[in-house]
Amino acid sequence: MLIPALQISDSESVGLEDGILKSLKMNENKPGDSQNLACVFCRKNDDCPNKYGEKKTNEKWNLTVHYYCLLMSSGIWQRGKEEEGVYGFLIEDIRKEVNRASKLKCCICKKNGASIGCVAPRCKRSYHFPCGLQKECIFQFTGNFASFCWNHRPVQIASNNYKESLPCTICLEFIQPIPSYNILRSPCCKNAWFHRDCLQVQAINAGVFFFRCTICNNSDIFQKEMLRMGIHIPEKDASWELEENAYQELLQHHERCDVRRCRCKEGRDYNAPDSKWEIKLCQCCGSSGTHLACSSLRSWEQNWECLECRGIIYNSGEFQKAKKHVLPNSNNVGITDCLLEESSPKLPRQSPGSQSKDLLRQGSKFRRNVSTLLIELGFQIKKKTKRLYINKANIWNSALDGFRNKSFNPSYAIEVAYVIENDNFGSEQPGSKQEFLSLLMQHLENSSLFEGSLSKNLSLNSQALKENLYYEAGKMLAISLVHGGPSPGFFSKTLFNCLVYGPENTQPILDDVSDFDVAQIIIRINTATTVADLKSVINECSNYLEFIGCLRLITTLSDKYMLVKDILVYHVIQRVQEPFKSFKQGLKTLGVLETIQAYPEAFCSILCHKPDSLSAKILSDLFTVHTLPDVKALGFWNSYLQAVEDGKSTTTMEDILIFATGCSSIPPAGFKPTPSIECLHMDFPVGNKCNNCLAIPITNTYKEFQENMDFAIRNTLRLDKEKNSHYIGH
Repeated sequence: MLIPALQISDSESVGLEDGILKSLKMNENKPGDSQNLACVFCRKNDDCPNKYGEKKTNEKWNLTVHYYCLLMSSGIWQRGKEEEGVYGFLIEDIRKEVNRASKLKCCICKKNGASIGCVAPRCKRSYHFPCGLQKECIFQFTGNFASFCWNHRPVQIASNNYKESLPCTICLEFIQPIPSYNILRSPCCKNAWFHRDCLQVQAINAGVFFFRCTICNNSDIFQKEMLRMGIHIPEKDASWELEENAYQELLQHHERCDVRRCRCKEGRDYNAPDSKWEIKLCQCCGSSGTHLACSSLRSWEQNWECLECRGIIYNSGEFQKAKKHVLPNSNNVGITDCLLEESSPKLPRQSPGSQSKDLLRQGSKFRRNVSTLLIELGFQIKKKTKRLYINKANIWNSALDGFRNKSFNPSYAIEVAYVIENDNFGSEQPGSKQEFLSLLMQHLENSSLFEGSLSKNLSLNSQALKENLYYEAGKMLAISLVHGGPSPGFFSKTLFNCLVYGPENTQPILDDVSDFDVAQIIIRINTATTVADLKSVINECSNYLEFIGCLRLITTLSDKYMLVKDILVYHVIQRVQEPFKSFKQGLKTLGVLETIQAYPEAFCSILCHKPDSLSAKILSDLFTVHTLPDVKALGFWNSYLQAVEDGKSTTTMEDILIFATGCSSIPPAGFKPTPSIECLHMDFPVGNKCNNCLAIPITNTYKEFQENMDFAIRNTLRLDKEKNSHYIGH
């Protein structure tokens, strides 16, 4: 509900000037010294932007105000433009509000001028803004800019009982994790706690574009909760972006070949687009480059890292030196939706030039590689580990148990231990995280949560909705992407577009309909050639059309197109609205959905398409030799890969990769650790899926090498399948 401007009667206007002069008495002799001038509302001359907002003086009218005192006053609204009056509040409105407040006594300091009142029904408390802060009142800088006294202020409910202190995730000082006025918890991460003062300072510095949860980078849910609890989030650029030429480096482009031996006769600085002498930049740092020909790159799209980045990514055990990157905010376009819950006449000010800087910020999104984006998301993963006990014969339920465990945190590193159900000895063995995630994604693709053959959409499963399984599915997908697992690759373009652009901006197609009967109805309507044929089809299907709310009066043949569109929207989108909301919420885990929405082109390639087929060269480049190689065995290995690619072996490229790593394709974020090869004196190869290590045998002849490789790989995979089937049968 909007707060109307105060109406002053003729009788009240007689003493208006006296009240204003009394309120402005402190300022009348010091118009030039703004630091010593007192705010006309709170009567304090403090200049503390973090607590009271900016302090501004209108010298023409000899009037000084704190921004928050003005913004939170109950009887005034912003009727002018930004440059009019003070922050868009007209001078005459301010004078009327000062006069109104001069008749109200602050219930805290007992002095007049209390312009702010508690909005709780029947509560008559009024107070100055600084007094309210001192008494721990809450002021909401959103919606109607409501204020709440200490008895009626909103509170947070603790979801867990913590026995030990936890650090404030901003200042790292340990605090007692109990919600109070000065201690706030994150709505999206149960272990994230903050000092109120730390949050307020961060909000002012970051602004609405970069203020987000310090753990999971969520902005939407986090900002709404902080606004509810009285944190002011200014609609401005982050303080570090307000520096002059802050984005100037985005306009500079490195154009130089930096490899050890440049083959270009024109020199290292020569760059010829769309040719082998085009310069490709390092996908990680962007500060080193190479000609395509100098690094044997086939096309511009092929990934390339400089030596320094390659050493960090593929040889180090942890990303210890990498700083946590700030993820782009996907909600910049509709930012007022999360800042203002309702339309309000009091609008937070926007910093000058923010639109042009926003365009520069968006420019940095071009040509971002999906593997780089996932590696950046992976910086959230902490050194602390969480062990998941997984039954390979019942991947889904054991994964659900692990992810729903109270001690599970998506940002913890995952360890996997395989167990056998009904094993009286309780034995367990180390498992491969990537193999577990790969098996989980395969199960998810074939589960009843999705429908369709190749390109899948969400299904409507009432039991799964009741058990919140759609949320868990989205969460599993997000965890798989960030923790180095495979991408799903089975999303339909319609499902992907709904996630990125919203269901209201997505139009389904006939291929999205997996129900044969519904598809036949759509085809019959779409192929009707006369109005009579169209009406006949509609009469036959009237019960169904009436049930879904699509029954309509047909007057022309062209009405069939709108009818088909309505049926598609209902069946593919509206029918699964609740599963979609739940699935989308789960996909927000670790900031994955926000990143997908910021870089849709990059993620479409891994969410809507299966990985490219493996080749001998891909596998040869993928595996590195970490021990002293046996030249003869390595030659046999390369020949074996070529034979498999040519179909001269009973195994496939995918079989080899599964045997060594547990995955049938290369994860978008790459393998960690890097797959390696050892040459050992033994009869058969051995795959260590936990370390992505393949030990190949040293044999006398290539024929013996191939036979031993085929036998071991084929039988190991067959035994794994039979073992799982046996467990499921029992």
